[in-house]
Amino acid sequence: MSVGFKSVGVIGATGFIGRALAGHLSSEGFEVVRFCRQPPEGEHWRAIGGDLDLRGLDAVVNLAGEPIAQRWSCAAWANIHESRVGLTRSIVRAMQQMDPAERPAVLLNASAVGIYPSSGNEEMREEEEPGTGRLAVLCRDWEAAAVEAEGLGVRVVPLRTGIVLGKGGEAWERLRMLFRVGLGGRLGSGRQWMPWIHLEDQVAAIAFALQQDDLHGPLNLCAPEPVTNREFTNSLARALHRPAFCHAPRFALRLMLGGFGEEGLLASCRALPARLIKLGFEFNHANLKDALAELVGEEGSRSSKGEL
Repeated sequence: MSVGFKSVGVIGATGFIGRALAGHLSSEGFEVVRFCRQPPEGEHWRAIGGDLDLRGLDAVVNLAGEPIAQRWSCAAWANIHESRVGLTRSIVRAMQQMDPAERPAVLLNASAVGIYPSSGNEEMREEEEPGTGRLAVLCRDWEAAAVEAEGLGVRVVPLRTGIVLGKGGEAWERLRMLFRVGLGGRLGSGRQWMPWIHLEDQVAAIAFALQQDDLHGPLNLCAPEPVTNREFTNSLARALHRPAFCHAPRFALRLMLGGFGEEGLLASCRALPARLIKLGFEFNHANLKDALAELVGEEGSRSSKGEL
C-alpha cells in the first residue's frame, strides 16, 4: 500500500461520484484539488478546458464525461466521445508537457463495464476481451487514451464501473421514483445481468486503488453478487413495498432509445470484481438486499405502512 503521496486531483468533481470521492479523500487527510468546467474561486479548484493545470498533484482521478444514458444521436455521441476520449487525451498531453519530476505518479481513469461483449450468463473478469459494439469500442478507445500515460512512467488504472446506486444519483433517483409510483418493471426479457455497485463501495474502491502501488490495468468496480434485471426489479419492488407489473418490451426500448436501449439496457454483462477481491478489498454492500436496505431506509418502512 502506498503512503507516498498526499495531493489528488479529481476531474469531474461536481459530478455524482466525483463529489462523493472528493469529500471522502478530504476526510482521509488527502489534499484534494477539484476540477470542473466552471470552477468557483479558490486555490483548491481548477478548470477543465484548454491546458489542464496538473502542477503539484501526486495523483489524478478522472471521472468526467457526458451521460451515456441518453439516445445516441450523432451530436450526443460526439459529445460523449469528446468528454471521455478527448478529455483523457488532454490529461495525458498535459502530463507529457510536465517535468518528469513534477508529473503525477498515478492516473485512475473512468471506464465502464460496457467494454465487455453482451455475453449471457458468462462471467466477465478484467482479462476478458472487449466487445465490438459502439459502447465497447468507445470504452476501448477511452482506456487506450489513458494507457498512453504508462509510457511516461505513470501508473494507470482504468475503472470499469457498473450502475452506481446512491442517493442523489441519477440512476437511483429515476428508479426510485418509477417504482414509488407503481411504474417499475423489468426491461426486455429481464434475463440480462446488471453489474451494480453502491456509491459507498465505489468511492472506497477508488481510494483503495489509489494506494495500491502494484495495481496496474483495468479494475471492475461492481458488487461481487451481480443480479439479473428481473432479480433487481423484484428486489427493489419488495424494498419499496410496491408492485412491479410494468414491462418495457425490447422493441420499445430500441425504438425510444436506439443504441443505448440495446447496448446500455438490454445487453447482459455478468461482470465480477475479480481483481478487487484478490487484493483483499472488503465491500460494505456486497449483495443487493443490503444495498437497497441502506438506500431505501425509512422510506421503505413508511411505504409498508401505506404512508407514501
